[in-house]
Amino acid sequence: MKNKDYGVVILAAGKGTRMHSDLPKVLHTLLEKPLLGYLLDATSSVTHRWIVVGHGHHLVEAAFPEQVSSMVLQAEQLGTGHAVREAWPRVVASGVEYVCVLSGDTPLVQADCLDALVASCRSAGAAVGFVSVMLDDPTGYGRVVRDPSGAVQAVVEDKDLARLGVDAGIREVNAGVYALRVQDVGPLLERLDTANAQAEYYLPQVIPLARESGLRVAAVPAETAEDFWGVNSPAQLVALEEVVRRRVVDMWRRRAVIVRMPQSVRIGPDVELSPGVELTGPVEIYGKSQIMAGSRVESHVWMRDCRLEGATVRAFSHLEGAVLGPGCVVGPFARLRPGTVLEAGARVGNFVETKKAHLGPGVKAGHLSYLGDAVIGAQTNIGAGTITCNYDGVRKHTTHIEPHAFIGSNTALVAPVTVGEGAVVGAGSVVTKDVPQGMLCVARARQVHLPWRRKEKDHAGES
Repeated sequence: MKNKDYGVVILAAGKGTRMHSDLPKVLHTLLEKPLLGYLLDATSSVTHRWIVVGHGHHLVEAAFPEQVSSMVLQAEQLGTGHAVREAWPRVVASGVEYVCVLSGDTPLVQADCLDALVASCRSAGAAVGFVSVMLDDPTGYGRVVRDPSGAVQAVVEDKDLARLGVDAGIREVNAGVYALRVQDVGPLLERLDTANAQAEYYLPQVIPLARESGLRVAAVPAETAEDFWGVNSPAQLVALEEVVRRRVVDMWRRRAVIVRMPQSVRIGPDVELSPGVELTGPVEIYGKSQIMAGSRVESHVWMRDCRLEGATVRAFSHLEGAVLGPGCVVGPFARLRPGTVLEAGARVGNFVETKKAHLGPGVKAGHLSYLGDAVIGAQTNIGAGTITCNYDGVRKHTTHIEPHAFIGSNTALVAPVTVGEGAVVGAGSVVTKDVPQGMLCVARARQVHLPWRRKEKDHAGES
């Protein structure tokens, strides 16, 4: 429910040169979820929200199409202050008293942090507020400079410390999360200049400008620095991903999920697990996967956007967009592609691949088969080496196998084709016509024996 009385601007225009990638920085992922997605979740209850996009904006728009109407284009990336200025007309028009500004590459900021920051600013009557954290190694971060009374004087960027004579050993740094009182900060944004090492309009400059204008500035210390870690390099991305991975795994362990070898388990932030689910690492579960009570996932399994309703996935299996009913068993070494549905008690064994295949209750496909664009009735047995030939070079076609059929090994079913209820297809058949209910189908060349004499090996010249 939208219930926040402040706005949010998310800065997502940066290229991220140090990432050595053409991908916009906010589309790099933690546990297969883009950085920007974390902030959108954290601010989902905010009514007024704007996303400043720039480099690769078409890719950001494609990744978050439902957010396009709230995006503001920063055609030329001239710094964080410039980005906020680009969004400012929409901020003013919204009528909010305060607006929070977040960096799209700092994805773990939480909603309660923003609530506390705005509340502190209101309590102190501050025009500008920001979150500060203490770091053992503050390299790369803007340092918080205070006067002898402890009041905030400025935030000095790391690259400007020597030029301005600021002690590089200051451990209190700006976390890059701001609260700005709209009626006061608009004029300050217009006064930003580019007199800095990057020749850009820095948002932190509003802090000394506010002081010069007699406005109050509040720095709100945070208890944990991890929530404000930024991503400026591949190494930082991986380090932050490990923070998220550990938090997610620990959360599910507290909720009575059995996690063996937890240090090698990766669970996406949008995955849902029920108490009693059993996972054994190494395992990776991503997307909107839902794993219900009674399910078990063995080691070396990769899964995305799947639903397990009390099913077992054996080792070394790969599942995407699949639904497994109660009592289903998949693997080991199985691949289930999008659109696969297994009803109660169905089994898919080793080296079986499925795609848009609906397997009814009790269907068994034990090994070495491809089932694509297929609807298979209850209690049918699929022999080893069965292939549904679903593509004619132009279009995909469906194979229908009615309940209680038996498909012999090494069978090719050339779709569109239907195998009737209770029918049997002999091993090695190539089925191109519908098989009537209860009939035996044998569609293979007749075995022929012909006289043949093996040519004797020429041993001439051998010693």
